[in-house]
Amino acid sequence: MESQIAKAIQFKYQPVALLWSEEKPADAMQFSEGKWGCVMWLAVSAAKGKPAVADRKTFGCAGGGVGLGFGNQYLNFPGGEEGFCHFLSSGNAGRPGGPELAKQIKPFMTKESHDHFLYGERYIKSPELVSKFVHALPMTDIPGKYVVFKPLSTVDVTQEKPQTIIFFANPDQLSALTVLANYGRGNNENVMIPYAAGCQTIGIYPYREAKSTKPRAVAGLTDLSARVYVRKQLDDPHFMTFAAPFALFEEMEQNVPGSFLERHTWLSLMKEKP
Repeated sequence: MESQIAKAIQFKYQPVALLWSEEKPADAMQFSEGKWGCVMWLAVSAAKGKPAVADRKTFGCAGGGVGLGFGNQYLNFPGGEEGFCHFLSSGNAGRPGGPELAKQIKPFMTKESHDHFLYGERYIKSPELVSKFVHALPMTDIPGKYVVFKPLSTVDVTQEKPQTIIFFANPDQLSALTVLANYGRGNNENVMIPYAAGCQTIGIYPYREAKSTKPRAVAGLTDLSARVYVRKQLDDPHFMTFAAPFALFEEMEQNVPGSFLERHTWLSLMKEKP
């Protein structure tokens, strides 16, 4: 599919289509079963032209499984959901059984992850607040076997329907996408920016929005850990994600002609060097 948005905004990386599928592309990037990986690497792979895929055994980490829509994978985190609640907040070192569990899982974790397990990522103030965060997430169990990331240019929308279209955007481009998402709506709150994992802002949050009669886009890569993980792959520290449910993407595509994207304010920003 050729995107009018991509032509007008001129992204460095291709827009990415996220699809649910019973089949996977033959040449797709995929994590090995049981191996850690960041789901955002799969999206970046597709943005660079190579499709990527995940299933219920190859989503990289518990948060990635949640983010892609494979149910509540925090239940399978070391120490269960309680272990995750401590991991994201104050750590498991002071929890009964926490140090012993940390010792058991140390051979299977990176040094950084093991340190976070013991002493916490400190992204949320307390385990109790993490529990509230987890139960507020739009948990999803998708009907498909695979979540596939493909360059949008390789998708035939007459044969397959994306769930979400993902853009990697610099601040000017993110601003343009935000304006365009609101352009034909008659209100001004059609883009949300939740606190969530990077994968959750391109997965379950857009999935939830897709069920609405007026779905909103989701701005992401506010996840500090994901920003660290993808920085080298993107070769630029300034990118954010903008994930549009497919119905909103189609609406935005139709609104490109005659919009601000053809006027001198946007065109002047396009000419400026970073």
